[in-house]
Formats: sequence, C-alpha cells, structure tokens
Amino acid sequence: MTAEVQAHIGQDLADLGLSEADYEVLSTLSEHEDATRTLREQAAKMQWSRSRLSRHATRMETRGLIRRAPDPDDGRGCLLILTDEGLATLRDAAPAHLASVRRHFIDLLNTRDLAALNRIADKISAAGGEVGDGPA
Repeated sequence: MTAEVQAHIGQDLADLGLSEADYEVLSTLSEHEDATRTLREQAAKMQWSRSRLSRHATRMETRGLIRRAPDPDDGRGCLLILTDEGLATLRDAAPAHLASVRRHFIDLLNTRDLAALNRIADKISAAGGEVGDGPA
C-alpha cells in the first residue's frame, strides 16, 4: 500500500521537477522559523544516513533549492538552509502535492477508514523505538 501511494505521489512530484526527498527536505526546512536545520537533524528526520543526505543536498544545492553553511555548534557539521528559490519551488509544488495525496490516498478512504488509520498510526507512534528495535 505504501509503495503504491508513494509511487503515484512521487510521479506527480516528478512532473513538477521534484523528488519525494526534495519535497521532504524543502517542507521540513520551511517548518523552522529560520528555514534552517542541521544535516544531522534532517538525516534523522528522513531516516537517512548523513552521507546519503549530504549527496542529495549537493544536488539540491546545485539546483539553488538549498544552501549549506558551517554549523557553528559542530565544526564537522553543516547547516541546510532553504533558499528563496527553494521556498518559491515549495510554494508552487505544495498545492499539487496536497492534491496528489488527496487523490491517491485520502479521498479513497471513508470516515471509518480514516479513524481506523488514525488509531493504527497512534499505536505505532506510541510504540516508538528505533528502526530494528522490534521483535525479530
């Protein structure tokens, strides 16, 4: 189910010139007052390794969507900063992304389905833990 929904949403984002990862980076940076997050924080949010995110950030930086700066609190780290172009790209893509999520997921479910999904999501979130911490 997740793969099916993500494939459709991913294609809709690709039609806009963005990947799902691009959209996640842009949207999560925009949630911060200063539109900045450490690479370490962003990698943890996305459940990616820092090296994987660093490579992806390089591609986004080349496209002008983000920029990097040294992290003043960690001499080995860097900050990811949303650029004006990145914010404009996100603003242009957000309505289409929302429509895609609705079309390929939300609108396919009724009120009872959504309530059940919410209960399931709450249980999973409450269980917490790191990936791989569950029973084998």
